[in-house]
Amino acid sequence: MSQHLPRLGHDPEAQFPPVGTALRRPDGLLAFGGDLSVPRLRNAYRHGIFPWFSEGQPILWWSPDPRAVFETAALRPNRRLARALRNSGWALRADTVFESVVAACANAPRPGQDGTWITAAMQDAYVRLHAAGLAHSVEVFDGDELVGGIYGVAIGRMFFGESMFSARSGGSKAALMALARQMRRWEMPLIDAQLDNPHLQMLGATSWPRERFLAALAELVTQPAAVEGSWREAFGRLEAARLAEPD
Repeated sequence: MSQHLPRLGHDPEAQFPPVGTALRRPDGLLAFGGDLSVPRLRNAYRHGIFPWFSEGQPILWWSPDPRAVFETAALRPNRRLARALRNSGWALRADTVFESVVAACANAPRPGQDGTWITAAMQDAYVRLHAAGLAHSVEVFDGDELVGGIYGVAIGRMFFGESMFSARSGGSKAALMALARQMRRWEMPLIDAQLDNPHLQMLGATSWPRERFLAALAELVTQPAAVEGSWREAFGRLEAARLAEPD
């Protein structure tokens, strides 16, 4: 691997290799090594780079082309989901059980996958990002039971989605729709969904050339955050049925 990919050094603030040098096969593989410290991860996300690796592998850094994104202005429940949300009795909150959402995402079965890329080291890294006010979760509750959620990283007016899960049918969709609704209110237009796939397309993701994504990213990450630190109070408590209404 060292013959083909740059290896990151010890300085977490050091520049990453130019994303244009990322491999085509596998798509977007840019570098390896380094660490998962808060400064390194902040630096990576600001430049359209994210970590993705399995247990036993070195830390691998990616910037694929094209890039899957959700445009929050267009991300709204379809008729079937709206009906389910109106009848669910669910409620949504943010940043109240972040670690539980990450753990649930790590343990969620994925078709065609054996094991998880959300390793213990990755979970610890995002918990540290959460403590630093950069990582956030949107959580779906049925009473006191956590039935779905999504988590990711927010920098400026940009949100980088990492993973979501459903313990009940529609749980992850409810979390995604609630995230998009709040982001519209905070003038945050994009959710990075990383690697394109049919499931994300079914949810409403579109595929952008990496150059277009990076241009939008460069502007959004430099804007002041709508909310500094925890989203808990600013998000409040949202009845899932409200997601079926115009906003």
